[in-house]
Amino acid sequence: MNFDFSENERKFHQALVQALAGLETPEKLQVESNATIPKWIPRFQRILAEEGFLNLGFKMPGQKAGDSLHLMASQEILAAFSQSLYLTVEMSARMFASVVRLWGTSEQQAQLLPGLQSGKIVGAVALSEGAMNVSNDPLETEGIEHDNGIRVSGKKTYVVNAPWADWIAVVGRMQDQMAIFLVEKNAKGLTIDARLKTLGYEAAAIAGIQLDTCDIPADRVILPPDSTAALASLQLWKNHILIGASLGIMKAAFLSAKDFSLSHHTGGKPIIAYQAIAFKLAEMLALYQTAQLLAYRAAWTADNQARERDGLMLCAKVFCAESAEKVASMALQVLSGQGYQHGSQAADAYACAKYTQIAGTSMEIARVMIGDMALGYK
Repeated sequence: MNFDFSENERKFHQALVQALAGLETPEKLQVESNATIPKWIPRFQRILAEEGFLNLGFKMPGQKAGDSLHLMASQEILAAFSQSLYLTVEMSARMFASVVRLWGTSEQQAQLLPGLQSGKIVGAVALSEGAMNVSNDPLETEGIEHDNGIRVSGKKTYVVNAPWADWIAVVGRMQDQMAIFLVEKNAKGLTIDARLKTLGYEAAAIAGIQLDTCDIPADRVILPPDSTAALASLQLWKNHILIGASLGIMKAAFLSAKDFSLSHHTGGKPIIAYQAIAFKLAEMLALYQTAQLLAYRAAWTADNQARERDGLMLCAKVFCAESAEKVASMALQVLSGQGYQHGSQAADAYACAKYTQIAGTSMEIARVMIGDMALGYK
């Protein structure tokens, strides 16, 4: 088990940091105007495309394994820079693109992948229906063959990128099996609900969608060969994204608290000189680095030990998401009034941390599944 990075991977990480340096984050743009942010997303995606970020994690021809470990470290960098930008990009370049790459036809791939790889297309995956978690809820959105196409009806909630997406992959059922409907943003019968006002990820766009006898061509349907495995893969991909988000939250929160403790003085000395602050920073760093190790192990296992992948990914999801909230909370305590102000890195991190716990596989369901695996039920 090797968590080390090659020289090229280290150079990639450094280049990614440099490419993001000096850019305004979407969180700061949010303060100015909601209308400003969508105009900036293509610019951010083009920069990430130029760095090669949008293609990370996809197994290339001739490779024995993908680069999930390298991807996890790169995701951490982007999530630390901006939680909202990270969620926007990942749900498009990783979730939506993975659906097309793995299960799409060659024609669908030719139509969509170049735009995704270049950052010109924003995608979304509509999975949740009645709740944010889909583990115990049946898929009720349905497609019915009609004339020369498919008529889709149903509704989806908490769709990341819905207001900005060029394409939405709507997960539902058709002919008693799982189906994924590729719906273009201006499709007749598609309605995008008002953007939700969320606790965190304020500069991202999360909304519900309604499909009222939405007609799409027959060649815009994806039928994964194994419905159960496909649904599990969608959950696995989202959990991977949320683990990366948790690492970025911890990194941003810890560094903001560390920098503040070095520069802010009270009683004639920097506050890091006080044992209570030093101990809090030590606890934050211990949680962050432990979470990072577990996340890296889960990523490495995804490429090298498939049998252990699902259990480790759930363990990493639980530990990283809960640690993110703790680290962000301690950062707020260190920064005091400055951290409590809207728009501070620590405040943004704390607000976003809860989403990582309830999205994907929730903490409660994850613990049940981990227990079942430990007892040999799965």
